[in-house]
Parts: sequence; C-alpha cells; structure tokens
Amino acid sequence: MYLDVKSTFMRMLETDEWLKPYQADIEMRFERYNDTLRRIAGDSPIADFSDGYMFFGFHRTQNGWVFREWLPAADNVWLVGDFNGWDYGSHPLTKRDDGVWEIELEGRDALKHGQYVKLFVEHCGNRFERIPAYIRWTDMDWSMHRLCGRIWMPDEEFSWTDAGFRASRKQEPPFIYEAHVGMAQEYEGIGSYREFEENVLPRIKKLGYNAVQLMAIQEHPYYASFGYQVTNFFAPSFRYGSPDELRHLIDTAHAMGIRVLLDVVHSHACPNDCEGLNYQDGTEDQYFLYGGRGWHPAWQTRLFNYGKTEVLHFLLSNLKYWLEEFHFDGFRFDGVTSMCYEDHGLGSAFMNYSMYFGLNTNVDALIYLTMANEVIHAVDPAAITVAEEMSGMPGMCLPVEDGGIGFDYRLSMGLPDMWIKLIKEVDMRFWDVGKIYFENTNVRKYEKSIAYAESHDQALVGDKTIIFRLADAEMYTGMERSYHSLSMDTAIDMHKLIRFVTLSLANGGYLNFMGNEFGHPEWIDFPRAGNNWSYYYARRQWSLSENGLLKYSWLNEFDAGMIGLARTFRLLEDDPRTIWMDFGRKAFSFCRAGLIFVFNFHPTNSIDNYFIHTHLTGDGTYRAIFTTDDPAYGGAGRMDPEYEYKTEVTAKGDHGFLFYIPCRSAAVLKRVDEDPSLPENPDRA
Repeated sequence: MYLDVKSTFMRMLETDEWLKPYQADIEMRFERYNDTLRRIAGDSPIADFSDGYMFFGFHRTQNGWVFREWLPAADNVWLVGDFNGWDYGSHPLTKRDDGVWEIELEGRDALKHGQYVKLFVEHCGNRFERIPAYIRWTDMDWSMHRLCGRIWMPDEEFSWTDAGFRASRKQEPPFIYEAHVGMAQEYEGIGSYREFEENVLPRIKKLGYNAVQLMAIQEHPYYASFGYQVTNFFAPSFRYGSPDELRHLIDTAHAMGIRVLLDVVHSHACPNDCEGLNYQDGTEDQYFLYGGRGWHPAWQTRLFNYGKTEVLHFLLSNLKYWLEEFHFDGFRFDGVTSMCYEDHGLGSAFMNYSMYFGLNTNVDALIYLTMANEVIHAVDPAAITVAEEMSGMPGMCLPVEDGGIGFDYRLSMGLPDMWIKLIKEVDMRFWDVGKIYFENTNVRKYEKSIAYAESHDQALVGDKTIIFRLADAEMYTGMERSYHSLSMDTAIDMHKLIRFVTLSLANGGYLNFMGNEFGHPEWIDFPRAGNNWSYYYARRQWSLSENGLLKYSWLNEFDAGMIGLARTFRLLEDDPRTIWMDFGRKAFSFCRAGLIFVFNFHPTNSIDNYFIHTHLTGDGTYRAIFTTDDPAYGGAGRMDPEYEYKTEVTAKGDHGFLFYIPCRSAAVLKRVDEDPSLPENPDRA
C-alpha cells in the first residue's frame, strides 16, 4: 500500500497538531517508505514478499530435497551433517548470481527428519561452521558437544483443531499473562511446552486472562538472557521440547479461548558467531550495520541493517512464519525504542517533540516496523501487535494509512517506574493521588496502551517486585493467614490497590507477569556461575497460592476477581471520567462503564463521609459489587456488599450519597434499581 504523502500527513496532523513543525521529516519518511516498498515488492502485496521461509532452508521436492542459503560473500559452501558422516567436502553448494547458494539432493531418503546439519563456509581462506539462517529446529549434538541445526520434516504435518477459534476471534481488550515456559514449573529445572500446557494454561484460564505472551521462544544460547539474545529466529527453543509440542500448546490455548502472543526480538541479535547470524558469510555487515553502528552500546549485541532488502526479507518472513506455521495471534515487539533512534534512546528523557525527529531518528527502522505491521495484519487481520516503546514516538499506534507505524498497542512503560518510585521515595501519607490518576490516564486520545503495575525486570535478582518493596523482610515471616501487623496488612492491601487502579484506569489492555498476581516471594535468578548454576530461583512456586494456608491465595483470588470484573463489564471498552478528587484525604472516584470506582490510598485514615457524586451515573440505588477489602481477598470486610445506598440531593444541589471507604481500599459501586442483574462475563459465555 503506497502512501499519498501530502494527504497522509494531513490525516496524521488531524490526530496530533504538535506534528506540524516536523512536516518535512514525516513526509520524507513516507517517501522513503514508498521507495522501499517499490524496491522490495513492486506491485505485489508486501505479504507475498515475506515468504522467505518457503524458499530458503530445507524443502522436499518431487525427486528429493533442495536447500538454499543467502551467503553473498562466501567463496565456497558445503552442507554437512550426520547424513554424510560429517564429510566436509562431499556436498558442495552452487552459488547463484544473487548471492544465494543451493544444493539439490536426489531421493526422498537423502535427508531425514531429525538429522543434524550445519554449513561449512569458506571466506577469504578462512573456514568455519554455521547454522542455516532459516533453520526450523536446533538442538545439541551431544556426541560432538555443539549446537546444530536439525531437519524438521516429520512424515505427518501437525493437525490443528483451532479453526473455529481463529475464525471467531473478537477485538476484545487483551488481558495478557506474560510467561516464560522454562521457569513456569515448581521443580528445579527447565519446564517443557507440555508441562506449561497441562499445568499453567488452566491457571491462566481460571484467572480470566484471555491472552498469554510467551517469552524466550526464539532460540537463544544463554538461558539467563530471558530470551532476548536470539541466534536462530525461525527455531522454537529446543530446551522446552519440539516445534510440534509448541504447536500443541498453542492449539490447546486456543481451545480454551486464549490468544497466544510471541515476544518477538527483532531489535537486535546475539553476537555469537557459530550459533547465530553474526559473520554468517564471513563479513560483519551481511545482516548487520557496519562498524560501531552495528553494535548496541549497552547490550553488546548486533544491530540489523533495516535498509537492506535481504534483511527486510528475513525479518518480515520471520513474522509471517510464526503466524502461519505456529498460529500465533500476534506479537509483542521487544526493544522498539532502541530501534527508533541512533542513540537507542539511552539517557534521553524525550521532553519535547523535536527529539522524535532529525538525524537521531533511525528512519530505516521505522519503515521496517511499519512494514512489519502491514504484513502481520495482512496475513492475520485479527492479530494484535504491541510495541515496547517508552519514548512516546508519535504515530506509533496510528494505522499505517493515517501516517502511523501501525501498532495496535503501546506498553505503558512509565507506570511500573512510577509505582516503584512512589514506594521507594515517598511516604504513603504523602502520595499525590492526582499524579496517580494522571499518570494512569496520560495517553494520546488516538492511542491504545497496555497498562501494567510491574515488569518482569523487577522480578529479577538485583531488583524487587512490588510486594517485596512493600513487605520487605516480613515477606518471610508474615504470610501466614493468621499473622497480622500494620506493616504486613498495609503491604497486602497496597499490592491489591496498586494493581486494581492500574487495571481499572487502563487505556486498552492489561498485562501481568506470571507469579506477580499472587505476590511470588522469590526473585528470578537463572543458572549462572554466581549461583553455582542453580535452578532454585528459576521457577514459580504455584503451591504457595494453592495450599490455602498463606496470604498468597488471597492475592491470587483477588487477581481473578478484578480480571473477572473488568471483562464482565467490558470495562476497558469505555473511557474513565473523573467524578471527584480529594487530594487531602488521598481519595478519588471516577466513572467507567456505568460503574463508580472509589479509591482511598491513605495508609491509616478511613473516610466515613466520602460523598459519591452520581451526576454521571444517575440517581437511584447503588450497591458495592466489588471491594478490595473483601475477606475472600484477605480484607477486613468493612464494606457490606448487601447495603444499599440511595442518592440524595444536598443543600448545594449535589446528587449522590455518603460512603464509607476504609483506608488502603477500593470499591466498585453499581446502580441496581434499574437492572439488578450482572452482564455475562465474555469468558464464560
């Protein structure tokens, strides 16, 4: 889809008048987008350009096999593996004019499913082994103690059962459960796709989340990288099982009504030579930028050259591959801020619009991201894309035809930082509730975002989760249900309150990292030399939330309750509207989806005469249908769910009623005189 540069900019300007001074920069980007599209796709759909995985790699032919690899600077290439006894000279490839090397093997048994394979490459007199770039399966060849490619070509293709789910997917706001398959088990070791399917998917379903975001799926050699240093972009990590076991996990999730998103890493790549793309043909700039621009200064990883046709072909094909071959329902794009700027946004506060444009902007990367969204939504119109982007780049979540980059959502990365800063630096008695409300609702009117209270980084060694910052050492002594102290009760109450206000003010979707919903007590520490390669902290202790003896189960039930409330009333499909802000007493109320939300953030002062204004919801009879103080969630039960509040008119002419809101609590009130029934939860339909 080519852009009409002038009219596209005018549509973009309609959404954000602050862009007017940067018209030349934006129109230049549109022109380069058109030029790139003409170069790579011509008059064909861009999704057709993204079929590289159907051409490169291993494929069966009518009479045997064919293998292809793009290695433009190589002088000689051989295919080696256990199929030829690792004979490094018996199977040479032939180079074509376009830098692609290929070999045809006669006979269907010339290669077999599961065989180990590698490339033997010669460049300027140097010879080295490489794993094919489009390999679909990798594994350790323990006989030779090295990572190899493996041929994935089973006799029978995987049989999907999710056609009905995929055809009926609705654009319901996503409630995302972020998860790492390997550490999603309780024992000390690496969990499998099968174990995740059997043990964790039912938990996600019970909690009410409608999407699971899988981390660390693309193959990565260093387990502790959390999956963010990818070597083999088309290969699901062998640590957790086979590619078909991942397919089975996704198929089962779909049967449960759960979308599956891939945490995709196209912002950088692992610098390893023998396992990944680095020096694949012997040169440093085959896939990556040349010299210092090709290295991330903070991560020490390789950076893609998004201006090169073959790189676009590789990355766009990678997205289509995961959608078509594994039925993923969308992507969370890692490191988008790093992609957008030449300095990767390091140390930048992005205080004004001038920082989004100019020589520091990586236009090639923005064009790639735009094309990525075009391909994804062309291949699967129901797919959703989420940008991990913290700079606030304008247009990130605008449709491409309106001048945007095309993402559906942006992660609200400032929210976890705000909560941690408040907890660490400000006495709860002095929290600014106006700032809390503002930061949770400070989004562009045209842009949807994914709200979350804490990130997976805060669960890692060296940082602290919200519950740990609130409870500190008392986490180890105060989690029995019978134990009470002001500090521990405050920690439990505030954990619920922070998560609930973040969800109830979200502008599009909500995300939680696995275990945080019940306040997991241990950090994450992957096996490394510093912990004697222990898996003790690389797991999730689900039993703590299930044994019924500890407060973790209260927090777990609360999470399910608030997710159920949000989905039942389709909360995120409406906009919040402020009713009242009481800065002195640390309370505020707002209306959303016909419900009234009341929050009291004061750590010790309850309010027995908080006036609830009903000018937005109407006069009538109200009842508290949900409270964080519910005994089922570890609360003191200070708000009666059966008590009815009838609106009155004050001497000043205000319509509403007085309400008792305990300290460190929140309540949701619904008018019950018109329609006492509750809407049906979409997850239980």
